[in-house]
Amino acid sequence: MRHFLDFEKPIAELEGKIEELRRMPEPDGLNIPEEIARLTTVADRQLRATYAKLTAWQKTQVARHPDRPKASHYIAGLIDDFTPLAGDRAFADDAAVLGGLGRFRGRSVVVLGTEKGSDTESRIAHNFGMARPEGYRKARRLIELAGRFGLPIVTFVDTSGAFPGIDAEARGQAEAVARSIEACLEAPVPLVAAIIGEGGSGGAVALAAGDRVLMLEHAIYSVISPEGCASILWRDPAQAAAAAEALRLTADDLRRLGLVDDVVPEPLGGAHRDPAAALDAMGEAVDIALRLLVPLDSATLIARRRAKYLDMGRETIG
Repeated sequence: MRHFLDFEKPIAELEGKIEELRRMPEPDGLNIPEEIARLTTVADRQLRATYAKLTAWQKTQVARHPDRPKASHYIAGLIDDFTPLAGDRAFADDAAVLGGLGRFRGRSVVVLGTEKGSDTESRIAHNFGMARPEGYRKARRLIELAGRFGLPIVTFVDTSGAFPGIDAEARGQAEAVARSIEACLEAPVPLVAAIIGEGGSGGAVALAAGDRVLMLEHAIYSVISPEGCASILWRDPAQAAAAAEALRLTADDLRRLGLVDDVVPEPLGGAHRDPAAALDAMGEAVDIALRLLVPLDSATLIARRRAKYLDMGRETIG
């Protein structure tokens, strides 16, 4: 059963009527196939009009859609012969961060992803995609492994942020996130990062400080969640919609600001409506990015990456 967001209620009603008609025997005087075709056209038009003018808060809801493809889906769909590698060699394995070796379109790569899970059981198992220090230390270990063996890195980012629990802080959460970002910036191999859902705070940047940062059309990427921002600025989480607009967290906003490199189009109605098409589109974008980066030597990659992120923090004077 399809899950509809609040702003999709008119579409839900139309699609509900279509399903009812499909289950009905054809009565006298009513051409059911013709009526289904008419309602389908209306629903498609409504869907197109709705998604053409989504607000930042509505895009946030789409990015969090429970049926949206997760990192595990992208890895399963795009990476052949995936071999998971576990553990940070210090404390434990963190299921919120997936990582391992595989082949992307015939090219050996190291793959990382933050995994939210798709149902209650898997969400709990993956801690809703919120990694602890051992997750970021695992990421750092695999990034460094990629550098030693000359393998490009592909990351799929979908997290509301690093886990804020006391146990995580006690084990050095901030240091682990910072070291993972450092590993990304110093990697002597190409690193392509894809924001596929939520890109929340340093927990996202820890896997996304790449040479090319791709972002799905309805994904979000921000220093803080809209609810967290509203709680701090307005002391009212109900102001999340206003915060989402102020944060400039949509793909189009971030591309205009120069914080992401490419926006990958999603199927009409979001990636959750046609996951296979979303995976294909992301696969093409990753392939193009890798083809541009693989010919570059390590010194050039590191220098360009350094310049890219320093430029983001500079203010124009004069």
